[in-house]
Amino acid sequence: MNLADAPEDEAFRSMVRAKLDEVLPHDLRERWRLMTTYTPPAIEQRRWIKILSELGWSVPWWPVEYGGTDWTSRQKFIFEEEIHRLNGPEFLWQGSHLVAPIIYTFGTEEQKARFLPVTRTGELMWCQGFSEPNAGSDLVSMRTTARRKGNHYIVSGQKIWTSGAFEADWGFFLVKTDLSVKPQEGVSFLLIDLKSPGVTIRQIPELDGEGHLCEVFLDNVEVPAENLVGEEGKGWSYAKFLLDHERTTAAFIFRIRRELERTKSIGRTHKRNNAPVGGFPQFATRLARLEADVIALEWSVFRILGEDRSGFPPNQAASVLKIRGGELQQAVTELQVDMIAERAIRYYQAGSQDHPANAEWPEYVPGRSGVMMITRAATIYGGTNEIQKNILARLAFGL
Repeated sequence: MNLADAPEDEAFRSMVRAKLDEVLPHDLRERWRLMTTYTPPAIEQRRWIKILSELGWSVPWWPVEYGGTDWTSRQKFIFEEEIHRLNGPEFLWQGSHLVAPIIYTFGTEEQKARFLPVTRTGELMWCQGFSEPNAGSDLVSMRTTARRKGNHYIVSGQKIWTSGAFEADWGFFLVKTDLSVKPQEGVSFLLIDLKSPGVTIRQIPELDGEGHLCEVFLDNVEVPAENLVGEEGKGWSYAKFLLDHERTTAAFIFRIRRELERTKSIGRTHKRNNAPVGGFPQFATRLARLEADVIALEWSVFRILGEDRSGFPPNQAASVLKIRGGELQQAVTELQVDMIAERAIRYYQAGSQDHPANAEWPEYVPGRSGVMMITRAATIYGGTNEIQKNILARLAFGL
């Protein structure tokens, strides 16, 4: 496979690179170059999405009629690649990549008009309420219920590991609306204003000092029936659609690429006995193997973008990318910490840029141990590797 740009894509890359270089604020660029935390503050993301929205580039994956672009799959890939190369903030992807496709595919015209424009501009930030304390990998065992009462649903239950809920405006939730049918057939998809009475959000302290993950408690929350997306009982199908619609995002290829480049930089810069650690055989071998693995993952992404899945249905293709992408996130951040060695144990408050930059504590040290710890969850969130392998086993063995 040839990874080089075609002439028309090379011209597109040059245009995108020049424009992004012009509009990306220096402070955001520096913040993300240092990358002391793995979960971006919402205020930075909103600011960046507003800038991109003014260019008409905030949601290139959406249909043109809802604010997307007419770029090819390859051009969209180049666009995201260039954002990461310039150290731009990541997208508000729970809105842009997850709930928005559900709304513009299955939602009412009123829902589209109400939610898509403000999601596109970054004014509205979303969180995903799927997992529960006893229903993570086995999501269909969820217990949160939504009982119809007149023009409202009365929602009660608890969600957990809800990324960014403490700074989100709205959430999209899977709830049980019918307990008398098969579990998958009784699930519905609701949009809930997080300022509604009865909603309580609690941040969960994490190993790296962050509190991005949250618990969300729903105590008899009144949700207008107009916030139901699609049909009652179809929520399970809509949840699977999330995975099928943006299947290549499961690879986290851009994030891994950026961290790989950071690792190379550490290898060139960090020294032991006056020699760059990247030249040590044990590190050089791991780095070379990682680079080969990342290239292989990128090839897989390109094949899927080109709709060449060798007979794989979309959700199985996503499972392959999810497994490998999670493993590589862990491997690349582990190598960073191993290269820095004992200096990596120095603690810095997550998200802080107030750290010394000198020979003893250079700027690439802060955050490396925290980022390494948070990537331990990469093979769990979004469906554990065990669940992904079960999906692939059903395809391979016809189970």
